[in-house]
Amino acid sequence: MPLETFKASKSLTLGVELELQLVNTYDMDLSSSANDLLELLSRKPFPGTVTPEMTQSMIEIATDVQTGHGPLLTQLREIRNTLVKAGDRLNVALAGGGTHPFQRWFEQRIFSKPRFEQLSGLYGYLAKQFTVFGQHVHVGCSSPDEALFLLHSLNRYVPHFIALSASSPYFQGVDTLFDSARLNSVFAFPLSGRAPFLLRWDEFADGYFAKMESTGVVKSMKDFYWDIRPKPEYGTIELRVCDTPLTVERAAALACYLQCICRHLLQRDEPPPVEDDYLVYTYNRFQACRFGLDGTMVNPRTREQIGIREDILATLRVIGPHADALGAHAALDEIERTAAKAGNHASFLRKSYEESGSVQGVVASAVEALRT
Repeated sequence: MPLETFKASKSLTLGVELELQLVNTYDMDLSSSANDLLELLSRKPFPGTVTPEMTQSMIEIATDVQTGHGPLLTQLREIRNTLVKAGDRLNVALAGGGTHPFQRWFEQRIFSKPRFEQLSGLYGYLAKQFTVFGQHVHVGCSSPDEALFLLHSLNRYVPHFIALSASSPYFQGVDTLFDSARLNSVFAFPLSGRAPFLLRWDEFADGYFAKMESTGVVKSMKDFYWDIRPKPEYGTIELRVCDTPLTVERAAALACYLQCICRHLLQRDEPPPVEDDYLVYTYNRFQACRFGLDGTMVNPRTREQIGIREDILATLRVIGPHADALGAHAALDEIERTAAKAGNHASFLRKSYEESGSVQGVVASAVEALRT
């Protein structure tokens, strides 16, 4: 069937989705408690939405449509507080982080939902290995062509969001030496990576998508696991490369950093995106996953190498005026602290391991970070 019509939305509006870990309080392993938690939460109004995810040890929360940092952070804190209170009643803890440090993927249970069961049948063990946790940020677009323009213009900033959000250094009980090991799991899926370079919606919907749909490989945009994808039913683009941060404060800051960059791009002061912008895309993506803020990226236009940390700090200077217009200075202050001083949450988790001496201690520190 044809791709649904792109429902234009107000430009630069925001929505945030966070996939969260459900953790046993006695051993810090993942807990297959999604059904119990969702049932408890359904008894009262929830400040946003909460839904199941692929396996029983994870849930996804989503905010309402927001326009600025203050209201977005307020709602994320309300959601966090509601979840923590419900988890305490069930003796289940919640945590951010892109991976659980020592869970055994083969012990995870697929959530009983037709789409998840269909994906499990298609992808086999990869479905259970997809017990990883990400932050998705939606940015409203006034037209489908604007959505494709932003999607491709953002390609050079993707390493920023990987490095800033990275919180998955541990997997299967070991330090992977990656700041973001989560994205390696995502990359295993055949329809991951980047979107095809098309800037007109009719070419995308009536050309590319129609051809893909005719092969039987895809049925909707949900079947694409691209780093950034259009969401026509919402009138947004969706950035999907971020690990779930350990705090809702970092999550809100990342969303508004993206909002400011998009506002800058929509002024069209920079050259428009071209296919050659993707020459170094996979290399830059790897550098951000492997080394985080200490990684090196290549500017696709100038061919110059620059540290990811330095490129973030330079970008903050450029988008400062947009923070004035969007009321996002507190968000950009958080991004600057992260890049210049505090480090990402992968660094925090490694310090937690040094102090506790165990991966259980790493999970305990992630649980505490979300609570406080």
